[in-house]
Amino acid sequence: MIMFDSLRRRTMQLDEKEDSNKRADLKAGGLMMQNNMRINNVKMVGHVPGVEVGDIFFFRIEMCIVGLHAPAMGGIDYMPVNSVGKDESLAVCIISSGGYDNEEDDTDILVYTGQGGNSRKKEKHDQKLERGNLALMNSKNKNTQIRVVRSTHDPFRHSEKIYIYDGLYRIKESWMEKAKSGFNVFKYKLRREPGQPDGISVWKMAQKWKENPATRKNIIQMDLSSNVENIPVCVVNDVGNVEGPVHFNYVTGVKYLRPLSREKQLQNCKCHRVCLPGDPDCSCAQQNGGDLPYTLSGLLVKPTPILYECSSRCKCSENCRNRVTQKGIELNFEIFWTGDRGWGLRTWDPVHAGAFICEYAGEVIDETKVNIDVKEDDYIFDTSCTSEKVSRWNQGTELLEEISRGATTENTKDLPIIISAKDSGNVARFLNHSCSPNLLWQAVQYDHGDDRYPHIMFFAIKHIPPMTELTYDYGTRGAPPGFEGIFPKACKLKQCLCGSINCRGYF
Repeated sequence: MIMFDSLRRRTMQLDEKEDSNKRADLKAGGLMMQNNMRINNVKMVGHVPGVEVGDIFFFRIEMCIVGLHAPAMGGIDYMPVNSVGKDESLAVCIISSGGYDNEEDDTDILVYTGQGGNSRKKEKHDQKLERGNLALMNSKNKNTQIRVVRSTHDPFRHSEKIYIYDGLYRIKESWMEKAKSGFNVFKYKLRREPGQPDGISVWKMAQKWKENPATRKNIIQMDLSSNVENIPVCVVNDVGNVEGPVHFNYVTGVKYLRPLSREKQLQNCKCHRVCLPGDPDCSCAQQNGGDLPYTLSGLLVKPTPILYECSSRCKCSENCRNRVTQKGIELNFEIFWTGDRGWGLRTWDPVHAGAFICEYAGEVIDETKVNIDVKEDDYIFDTSCTSEKVSRWNQGTELLEEISRGATTENTKDLPIIISAKDSGNVARFLNHSCSPNLLWQAVQYDHGDDRYPHIMFFAIKHIPPMTELTYDYGTRGAPPGFEGIFPKACKLKQCLCGSINCRGYF
């Protein structure tokens, strides 16, 4: 999934220069198919290895390359089986995407309409008991499990859909009825198997909270930011009696304790209205290696040592696509009590791979004047200790005849940035460590010319469903357990409780 979306974003970036009209998702998916870069090729009944209930997909081709749902267009995926000497078929997965009159109000019940009969290009007719419809009927008769994928509108791109894997269902009833078109269609009533993690129900809850935050139970504080952020940041506790985070000053940016060098000035573009891809006269694009670093929808294409956004001196408008992180957060965050790891951060919104999350706000500390007390600061962000491990995010670019160049610690060795969010900070101070993180940090510059002190911005490594904890890798470089050196060269290691299958045991 990470490889696919990396290819898709980079393909889109390249195609914009050539004004290509082929969809980047189909192009990226085709490249992976051609190079046999797909998994779970053999169709199966039940869960697909590696795909978890609640996982989200922004393109149908994504479900194809991971083996969740093979057809790129059809809503019913089925497989042939040999049963008592005769060939039959069983349904393995269905997608409820709004093409038919399905009933989806109940999170445990889905009334699914069969396929066929409503083609826009052909004359409409009664549905027939064949292909997917027959496979669904066979699955009902044999009481086999079927994977169900539900869809909803993307809250940030209303013309597009998001697909949610909602887990395993069984067909309990089937019948034929007359549809609104006047023709007969097959109906299948599916019931969700008990004991599964939440899927679409999380979305429905989060949607209600966004419409009315007061409906969120166990809220301790409605807005931790005290109206500083564009969107309120609530604090909740579903698991204990902890009252709330220790008091700190909520800020949205960084405070510098010494004047910054003004020797180097940022290049300021003279683009009319917005910066355009492939414009050789755009100085901001030239600072970024000739490309605009974000897609048209504001997703980071790939990590770089330093990313340059348009500054306040640029002629382009505030709507320019090269102004993403400077606009602040656009997600509905909640700070929640984890129980064993202190406070954590998650969002009520679905997050696309490459999406901007937040800045690490706080006080920038002069590395030459670090006080010994900083060693006990649990809210330190230090580039010399933080592990990047994001090379996989660009994995697969060789399919575009490019060498994969992930952001590594080598890229950031000249950025000895130390930020403390202990006394002043924002939502980023609640980001916990994980050995399998879903966020990465990226150095971004847009308001001054001192590249030694860029902003530290977090972006999504992969698609993140609502109510999933947001984490990044704190790293393990520094002092081994039991050894103390001079901060920041020796970072204090702690026991890791991230629960990841890739957990290193300490961070």
